[in-house]
Amino acid sequence: MRVIRSLAAILGCCIMLPLAIAEQAQPTKPDWQTADWPQWRGERRDGVSSERGLLSNWPESGPKEIWRQPLGEGFSAISVVDGVLYTQYVSGEDAMLVALSAKSGKRLWQLRTGKRFSDSYGNGPRATPTVDAGVVFALDSSGGLVAANAKNGRELWRHDLVAQYGARPPRWGLASSPLVEGDQLIVHAGGDNGRSVLAFDRHDGRLIWSSRDEKPGYAAPIVVDAAGHRQLILFAGDRLVSLDPSSGATFWEWTWKTDWGVNASTPIWIAPDRLFLSSGYSKGATMLRLLAREGEAAVEEVWRNREMRNKFSSSVLYEGMLFGFDDSSLKCVDPKTGETSWRQRGLGHGSLIAVDGKLLLLSDRGKLVLAAASADGYAELGATQLFETKTWTVPTLAGGRLYVRDEKEIVALDLVH
Repeated sequence: MRVIRSLAAILGCCIMLPLAIAEQAQPTKPDWQTADWPQWRGERRDGVSSERGLLSNWPESGPKEIWRQPLGEGFSAISVVDGVLYTQYVSGEDAMLVALSAKSGKRLWQLRTGKRFSDSYGNGPRATPTVDAGVVFALDSSGGLVAANAKNGRELWRHDLVAQYGARPPRWGLASSPLVEGDQLIVHAGGDNGRSVLAFDRHDGRLIWSSRDEKPGYAAPIVVDAAGHRQLILFAGDRLVSLDPSSGATFWEWTWKTDWGVNASTPIWIAPDRLFLSSGYSKGATMLRLLAREGEAAVEEVWRNREMRNKFSSSVLYEGMLFGFDDSSLKCVDPKTGETSWRQRGLGHGSLIAVDGKLLLLSDRGKLVLAAASADGYAELGATQLFETKTWTVPTLAGGRLYVRDEKEIVALDLVH
């Protein structure tokens, strides 16, 4: 069971295949889609949506299901831009990037990214596609990295990170979602000889710089502005690292070792100078302060405890509080002190996003829950059982529609009407 749960923390994603395309990708946003969700954890990689006007409670049957479509295995989350969904899965012996109509769920195109990744606790890609300026970037679990035209799936460039750059996928596969930073695409591949972190020209795939030697964790990188520097933050296999995103030079590092090497949750930036970090297996959490010492970027610890142990998914910072899964308990924690405001059991190991004063919670047992995002206590506003299989993929919200997947299907729900 210990190993099984560790895999859940990882999820925290060429040949064009001919398809009968019934619908074309839309060049502009549909009237009903008022927001995009272009990458892992949304526009800012923080799991928080700015949408408003969602249902404040659900009927007993749950929110209206718009469509449900079959999809292969994989734990890649879903990105949504201009009425098109992008995610990854496995088909036979191939890892695939796929585009689906947000309106109907029909497949618009798909592209092979690399070979199938198989594991007894779950097969398929883990990382989430990143969509930016008409291009979708996808990383599969075995090291296939692809850039494709987001509208038609035409391949623009690709790399085999293992063969070309010595990438060392960890036990449960590469899971770190690619990050666009200016004209660069940054991936955490874990190669040695200074090739753990790779920055490619996003337009042509040319390597711009490489850095570091440690094995990767399973978390997605973020970029923050702190202490007078632009800083690339990566949660590696045994430490947190800050790099100069323009060159790969190291600013600082902070040792953080977790059992099984499962450093999987995305660090949370709390402006102007705090960074929250958490992992499971009794490791716990810390709040770091990013500062300048003699003009150089540095870091120091503010507090550390075991009140929030994220191993399945990342927490969210919302309305001044941290909400997340401490092992199998949902918790609300004060980021200033690290003290727990409330705890709720019964949801198992889950994932969550925050929107419009509410939490959207997905249990690993397939139960979707709407709850109040309040520091005063847990208040459930609706619930529905969506799947009967394990659900280790965080939900995606775009234009009032929630997109959720398990290892067999993808479902679209209406959260407005």
